[in-house]
This record gives sequence, C-alpha cells and structure tokens, in this order.
Amino acid sequence: MTSAAEDRVLVLLRHAQAEDPWSGGADIARELTAEGMRDAEAVGQWLHEHGVGIDEVLCSTSIRTQQTAEGVWAGGCAEADVRVDKRLYNAPPEAILDVIREADEDANVVMVIAHAPGLPALTSMLAEGEGSEAAHDALAHGYPPCGVAMLRFSGHWRDLDAGSATLERFHVARA
Repeated sequence: MTSAAEDRVLVLLRHAQAEDPWSGGADIARELTAEGMRDAEAVGQWLHEHGVGIDEVLCSTSIRTQQTAEGVWAGGCAEADVRVDKRLYNAPPEAILDVIREADEDANVVMVIAHAPGLPALTSMLAEGEGSEAAHDALAHGYPPCGVAMLRFSGHWRDLDAGSATLERFHVARA
C-alpha cells in the first residue's frame, strides 16, 4: 500500500464491542461479546479487501483490545508483530501519539488498537480536517466500537504530530 519507506499509513482501530462495563469485573479484563468478535473479524476482512497489510500493531493491555487483534487476524488480515503497551490503556490522545512515535521505523503500516475517547480525539488531532470529505463526515457521526480510521503520513514516526496526517477512510465494521 505504501510506495516509499517514508510514506506511512496509520490505522486507528477502536476495540470491538465488549461486555457490559457494569458487570462487576475489572474494566481491563472485560472480554469481547460474541457480536464484538464477529465485528473484529469484519475489520480483518475489510482491511484484507482494501489491500492493507499491517507491519506492526500497538495494542492496549486490555483483554478486549487483544481479542480485537485476534479477531482481525481471524478475519483475513495477515498477522503482524504486536506490541502490547500499558500506556495505551484508556490513554489520552497525547499519550497514544507518544507510543506511535516509538513505532518501528521499518514499519510502513502501523495499527493502534485502543479506546475512546483518546483514539477519536487523536484521529481528529492528526488530520485537522484534512483528507477525504466522506471520511470526515463519517467520523463526525461518532467513533463506535470497531471504528477504523486510516490516515496517511509522510515522514518518520517520531515526527508525527497534530495536523501532519490526512484522513483517507473511516469505516465502522459490522458482521
């Protein structure tokens, strides 16, 4: 999907639908519902259909984000190196950006699997209205579970900053 070592694609994926947060267990241990797992697989199918191969995954420590990654692979997206990072758990956009800046420089396509409201805020911060009008219109309707933003960025991951990316696509995957 990328044409040169410094052309980058950033895929920001909100985890799939998880168990009710008021079920009594620890939030970090919430698992995906059966519907959530099917939707995560639909993300994998969508990425595969669009020819997106992931080089590196940056994933929150929550069970639901890691299960979302498993669903993406089960849906047909080729597996990638996964780095689980506790800084991504319920993180604000600036903290997520700090983790992305540490991505492997050999990775042209990086996927972050994390949580709202940090991920939606980061998407808006990085693109600042630049890119596909249809993608921005879709994003304006919310960033539900299995919402996938695809942004393009040219440069080194360490240089990614507010307004430096364009939003190419926004999709909500449903089985």
